[in-house]
Amino acid sequence: MITVRRAVVPLRVLLVLLFGLMVMLETVSLPGQFAHMARVSPDHAYLRWPLTAVTVFWVVCAQVVIVCIWQLLTLVKRDRIFTDAAMVWVNVILWAIGAGWVVLLGMAGVVLVNVDDPGTGIVLALITGAVSVFVLLVVVLRALLQQATTLRSDMEAVI
Repeated sequence: MITVRRAVVPLRVLLVLLFGLMVMLETVSLPGQFAHMARVSPDHAYLRWPLTAVTVFWVVCAQVVIVCIWQLLTLVKRDRIFTDAAMVWVNVILWAIGAGWVVLLGMAGVVLVNVDDPGTGIVLALITGAVSVFVLLVVVLRALLQQATTLRSDMEAVI
């Protein structure tokens, strides 16, 4: 069975790779994609900058989550995950995901009002629902972390 300490190093390697790919995505791929879209479809060229800004914002939110996970892994490695310091990073994760969710909800509203294809609405509803479930899951995990932190501090006070 793999131990937590053995899982931290490969997870960090994957987080670095993911973060690097996201930097490439937000600096090269997304702006290039929307510039190409504006050239190919001039009647939708007005969407280039709003779509670039929104998608880059989502990538930045994901990068914030990656940095927070890195910090939480540091706390795990130091056996300090059940402290108030961990709660700070979990709260930042919640704020980042929540900010992305609010923008997603706004985008879904705008698209659903203007779209002709019902499939697009269904896909957006599924994505919004999945992100909503993820936000609520993190809220539950935060509550569990808070409870475990309280129990650990109570145990340390007894010992």
